[in-house]
Amino acid sequence: MIAIGTLVIGFLEAAGGSWWHRLMPYLDYPGFEVWKFVNLALFAWFMVWLLFRKANLSLAFRTRRESIKTELAKAQKERDEALAKLKEVEERIAGLDDQIASIKEGSRREAAAERQRIAQATEEEIAKLSEQAQREIAHAARTAKQDLRQFTAEQSVRLAEEMLKRELRPEDDARLIDRNIKEMGAAR
Repeated sequence: MIAIGTLVIGFLEAAGGSWWHRLMPYLDYPGFEVWKFVNLALFAWFMVWLLFRKANLSLAFRTRRESIKTELAKAQKERDEALAKLKEVEERIAGLDDQIASIKEGSRREAAAERQRIAQATEEEIAKLSEQAQREIAHAARTAKQDLRQFTAEQSVRLAEEMLKRELRPEDDARLIDRNIKEMGAAR
């Protein structure tokens, strides 16, 4: 501290010149040296500055401490949320095997039911086609029988005409004509 006072006095001597030398006996009076008061003033100012700065530091530390607490609480909350989501995902994954098994079982049952439905529909279609084929065969048989009867009748008539033409004599023809005329006359 003595060095600071000495520096101040040295500065004043360099700046002042003669007036400083006239004040020197009063300022350097034993027991009342000015440099001690200058040192005290500088020390007091430094301590006040340090205290206020320390108060500011304390406020800064307190503010920083509060922000760290807030950030820690936020981080803890985010960690808890992440753990909850992780647990939920793990439960979903654990339940996924059960879901996959139930879906596979459901699809197997659906496939078996579909096969059975297709088989039943196929059998019904086969029965319908068989019935239709039977009806068509029966219709074709009736048509063929009818055509055969008609053909047989036509052939019989043709053969009968040929036989009549071969065996019918003119007198038989005259007799048939008379008979037809009499029948017509009786019918009137």
